[in-house]
Amino acid sequence: MSGPVYDIFVIGGGINGCGIARDAVGRGYSVALAEMNDFASGTSSGATKLIHGGLRYLEHYEFRLVRESLMEREVLWAMAPHIIWPMRFVLPYHKGGIRPAWLIRLGLFLYDHLGGRKLLPPTSTLDMRSDPSAKPLKSMFTKAFEYSDGWVDDARMVVLNARDAADRGAAILSRTKVVSARREGAVWSIETEDAMTGEKRAFRSRMLINAAGPWVDHVLSGAIGAQKAHNVRLVQGSHIIVRKKFDDPRAFFFQNPDNRIIFAIPYEQDFTLIGTTDRDYHGDPKDVKISPDEINYLCSAASEYFKEPVRREDIVWTYSAVRPLFDDGASKAQEATRDYVLKVEGGEGQAPLLNVFGGKLTTYRRLGEHALEKIGAAIGVKGKPWTAKSSLPGGDFPAKGYEAEVGSLKSRYPFLAIALARRLVRRYGTLAGKLLGDISSIEGLGRNFGSDLYEVEVRYLVAEEWARTAADILWRRSKKGLYLSAQEVLALDEYLAGQTAGVGA
Repeated sequence: MSGPVYDIFVIGGGINGCGIARDAVGRGYSVALAEMNDFASGTSSGATKLIHGGLRYLEHYEFRLVRESLMEREVLWAMAPHIIWPMRFVLPYHKGGIRPAWLIRLGLFLYDHLGGRKLLPPTSTLDMRSDPSAKPLKSMFTKAFEYSDGWVDDARMVVLNARDAADRGAAILSRTKVVSARREGAVWSIETEDAMTGEKRAFRSRMLINAAGPWVDHVLSGAIGAQKAHNVRLVQGSHIIVRKKFDDPRAFFFQNPDNRIIFAIPYEQDFTLIGTTDRDYHGDPKDVKISPDEINYLCSAASEYFKEPVRREDIVWTYSAVRPLFDDGASKAQEATRDYVLKVEGGEGQAPLLNVFGGKLTTYRRLGEHALEKIGAAIGVKGKPWTAKSSLPGGDFPAKGYEAEVGSLKSRYPFLAIALARRLVRRYGTLAGKLLGDISSIEGLGRNFGSDLYEVEVRYLVAEEWARTAADILWRRSKKGLYLSAQEVLALDEYLAGQTAGVGA
């Protein structure tokens, strides 16, 4: 077998796989990564889209995870202020509620002080008889606590990590399945298959990283050929999107009688996101979808708080994902640890394998640093930790500089509608100018595929971000799927099918 021997080969193009690949190539390792579908097409685009400490994890004494998560909020915000921004959360309280006021205050005190908060404002107490956030809620809620966390465009965070890894020299392969991985002494021999063309390729690597998320055990027992593996507990989380339930920019944290919590979050200007559920999942992760019971649960739980009930007919979209939690034997799905576990396999003279179990969006960067410690111990250290002070592509502007960046783009391209300028900066940050190039008129944007999705953006996503289908663009690179008709989606797919195959770095 000819060709290079990579230092590491990563299986899985979710947030953990792409984050590890980016960190490793930035330290000088040679890296290849294969994702069997589109980036973030599994768990990493099915989250509640929060950069958060995990207030409810305090109840399960996960202080290490909460502290690490709290510390990461402002680090990630500074890295990617186009796709991450602060959000205030309102936690309504009433006497006789699920948790006593003193317990909530204690939790929020710890939340404010565990993680070195600098830019995010602290917790405050609200009088719901006068605060505007009370408007959509039932009158029984006369008091609330308000605290800070962050919002993230989860799928974009994944693809920007992949893009940056590629820009730094990693071989990033989308829609490429690892069909086999075998040890040949101190080297892994890996065979991949292109899902679109069927082309098979061979790779060699000194170390293999199994970051396949919900498929991590499938990879172990399938491609790697290990014995049947049972390391992860699959927990389904589902969300519903409804027409906007409230105008306030703050989100809500609702406590339910079963001790679970849900969020109601402003979403894509015109909608409200409600979720998530927590239940064990036993099927194939690719088949996950919201159940009628979950729809009923979310509608019922939100309706306990909102004056206007949330009804099934209000739902405009749903999404579900399977969280691959490390199986710690917890009795309830919502009690299973959200922490991550990294395990290295391989004896003396054997090519090492690192399996990545669990994790969450907020801690992906720290997971990457810990993975690099394991990689360094196994095949030799290269470079130093560097990602904490870095920017993701397009994020090289101040954490509080979004409005200024919108103004700058609008001054360079005065023909852009303000809503489009704001959306382009939210998706692409300083790279919005690269996307638009020397266009000087609205006509230069090309064909309009619906809403404000133009040909110039579609071409950019194909060339720079591995987009191949309408779903890639409408549900992961953007959320324009909420606005386009079935006919417009079909037209976009037909356009993409006519584009040159194999475009993208």
